[in-house]
Amino acid sequence: MTRADLVIVANRLPVDRIEGPDGEPAWRRSPGGLVTAVEQVMQGMDGAWVGWGGQPDLDLEPFVFDDTLLVPVSLSREDLRDYYEGFSNGTIWPLYHDVIATPEFKRSWWDAYVRVNRRFAEAAAAHAADGGFVWVHDYQLQLVPQMLRELRPDVTIGYFHHIPFPAYALFAQLPWRRQVLDGLLGADVIGFQRVADAGNFQRSIRRLLRYPTKGDTVTVPTIDTTPRTVISKAYPISIDADQFLELARRPDVIARAARLREQIGSEKIMLGVDRLDYTKGIRHRLKAYGELLADGLITGEHVTLIQVASPSRPGVEAYQDLRDEIEITVGRINGDYSTVETTAIRYLHQGFPREEMVALYLAADVMLVTALRDGMNLVAKEYVAVRQDNTGVLLLSEFAGAADELGSALLVNPHDIEGMKDTMMRAVSMPVAEQTRRMKTMRRKVIENDVAKWGEKFLADVNALRPREVGE
Repeated sequence: MTRADLVIVANRLPVDRIEGPDGEPAWRRSPGGLVTAVEQVMQGMDGAWVGWGGQPDLDLEPFVFDDTLLVPVSLSREDLRDYYEGFSNGTIWPLYHDVIATPEFKRSWWDAYVRVNRRFAEAAAAHAADGGFVWVHDYQLQLVPQMLRELRPDVTIGYFHHIPFPAYALFAQLPWRRQVLDGLLGADVIGFQRVADAGNFQRSIRRLLRYPTKGDTVTVPTIDTTPRTVISKAYPISIDADQFLELARRPDVIARAARLREQIGSEKIMLGVDRLDYTKGIRHRLKAYGELLADGLITGEHVTLIQVASPSRPGVEAYQDLRDEIEITVGRINGDYSTVETTAIRYLHQGFPREEMVALYLAADVMLVTALRDGMNLVAKEYVAVRQDNTGVLLLSEFAGAADELGSALLVNPHDIEGMKDTMMRAVSMPVAEQTRRMKTMRRKVIENDVAKWGEKFLADVNALRPREVGE
């Protein structure tokens, strides 16, 4: 069996299964942010990736794709219902996003979560080289670090939490809170998006497990006399800024952005790009924009809103309801305020290739990121990165992790509709000199602190803990 020095463990493999030209199944690289981020870390390394293949009951042997060993984990329809749609997205997701929606605590979901996490841990254990490094990603796999430590005490384990970690008063509602904390503490290095998230985690450790914490470390007792030291701190994730800059310089992308502006025809374009999720604040954004139209402060000829809402978890009822609500709202606003020549809101419930997204970023005068709670929000960083002329305005929720780094954006509380309306008006009328001053500051931060730096910082802490070989 092939073993790798670096094993990535994530809910999904970094590829999508498609039908090839000959009608046979084939694979193509997934466009997701995690894939892009981790690709940078894996370059030049002997790596494997453990994850689900994207279809139920898909039982495949490990295979090589782009020099990376992919290890598919098979999930049944019942696993997906209870582990993924159930515990991961019906319990953990709403609980960790400030209970914006009500989490459900079902024992059958928890049982499936334990069962599937063990399956991932066993696959990682089987493919990690002696003394290797296993990097586990995100909320679907919070039990894997401890399970893996029991199976392979020789490996170094990292865990990165891509979504928020909740305040103790919320986390304490989880019936299996101690098991989750124990699971995470199986890692040697635990990473969070924000300093506040790392603080919430450590407070939960102190309150529930009574383990001592100091600075960025947690002291974890062990069966023998020597306790383990776990690093627990913020490593804000970022983007491959060079890749986005390269696209933004391509003549065909620039020409596409110019055509979009010409076709839309309004003086100003506001843009929202989100997964269709109740945490993203799309409803609040539409409400504020609709009220600006109703108040007569803007018209569709003056300001058009483009809202891209890519499909998300279509099998979950809450997301079906959200889509219905948003599309009814869009229809009502367009019915009241569009004209024969103009459309107030261009609503797109679909995903787009990266080239088209960059063209939209270049065409938009204002980027709206109004998440009610978000681990980071890389869309904000993507918009900033491509604005090479230093124009454009980022309107950014203070509840998104990106707000910690992009303080020169126009920060808003998306729950404050009046405040958001005022900020939208300020954004569409901001002088170019102020746009330039703010955008220069943000672009410097995004370009200097790119995804490669994120990976370097995490791995530096991992390597500091790894045992040195004789002679080093």
